[in-house]
Amino acid sequence: MKSVSRLFLSLFLLTATNACTENQGASEEVPNSPAATDNLRIETLRRAAKKNGLLPVSEMQSPGEPHKQKIGGELFASKSLSLNGQISCQDCHLDKFGSTDGLPNAVGAGATGEGIARLKSGGQIVPRNVLPLWGRGGPGFDTFFWDGKVQKAEGKVLSQFGTMAPSDDPLVVAVHLPFVELREMISDNPSVRDTLVKEDVGAAEYVYTNLTERVQRDPKLGTRLAKAYQKPVDQISFGDIGDSIAQFIRHNFRIQKTRFHKFVFNSGPISDSELRGGILFYGRGRCSACHTGPYFSDFEFHSIPMPQLGFGKNGFGNDEGRYNVTFDPADRYLFRTPPLYNATKTGPYGHSGSEVTLESSIIAHFDPLRGLDPDELSVEQRTIFYIRLKASPSDKIPAALSDREVSDLVAFISMLDF
Repeated sequence: MKSVSRLFLSLFLLTATNACTENQGASEEVPNSPAATDNLRIETLRRAAKKNGLLPVSEMQSPGEPHKQKIGGELFASKSLSLNGQISCQDCHLDKFGSTDGLPNAVGAGATGEGIARLKSGGQIVPRNVLPLWGRGGPGFDTFFWDGKVQKAEGKVLSQFGTMAPSDDPLVVAVHLPFVELREMISDNPSVRDTLVKEDVGAAEYVYTNLTERVQRDPKLGTRLAKAYQKPVDQISFGDIGDSIAQFIRHNFRIQKTRFHKFVFNSGPISDSELRGGILFYGRGRCSACHTGPYFSDFEFHSIPMPQLGFGKNGFGNDEGRYNVTFDPADRYLFRTPPLYNATKTGPYGHSGSEVTLESSIIAHFDPLRGLDPDELSVEQRTIFYIRLKASPSDKIPAALSDREVSDLVAFISMLDF
């Protein structure tokens, strides 16, 4: 575990790196390495990508309604949609950090500023790393959050709402949750716990009603939302709010054509390093065992023994992941495979943001002890780490990789930026 000073330094360096790269698009040119000329390996990589489910971008985008997307973007940025009126969705999903906040753990209610300033502002810690929004709600993207607490399976949306899900669109259901999540968009204090922390959805309905009435009273938001949904202002529902934000997310963060798509489908260029990394990704590195399909995720749940940073979802430095949703002991310490689009821009990495660089995140998959000092861990922390090690299936663990091979994998993954 890193000390606070080391963590702050790492975050500062990461923030500086992101600030330098945020405006870099998917260049047509091959960076930092000679262009690959090995035609056999080039064609092998193209075939492997298609075999593992890569699709043209046109097949990964859903049609939408521009007028609903536009008001959804305004609501996404509106602080009035938090109970204390001080935080918006956009505060934790910033363009400069690849649609995340650049921090290991999210900082929610009561926070101000961006990056390090936000961490120092005194806001409440949300004990998981902010997930980027790229591809959310696109065709086949039906499992949300680190623990999959919203998921469409067998035609039904499974969520904390039980049989009272507000929509049959899993993205719309997922959008509903941050507004009623303690520490995220609702302050965790004694008054809130006494009045709103209940074992049913009634408290959530109270919050949604309160927020909906705010939008209705807002002369700009209320009027525009009512017009988009063709109904009187006083008939606006939180379902309309959630749907419009979902439409904005689905459109604004849609998958765009990357250099890898151009390489696979349009015979675009690739560098030697990227080619080596791609062959590793689909071959000996076993990355595609989990990072597969058009989103580079199997949307399944796995244990990667990265250190736990922060107090964790279950408190006392512990986060039992998928188990918190299913209560199945077999799901302890499992987390959903994260997609890889714009991955070079969205660090830190892991469910608790304990890996600052993409390189160290990759290393944690096959050599998790390399960056670990057992003397810095308590007995409880070491015990949890042992459990997470044992939960990693041997057929998913990649072969040992050299530092150059790790660098090649990063070069390949950078082809998924846009």
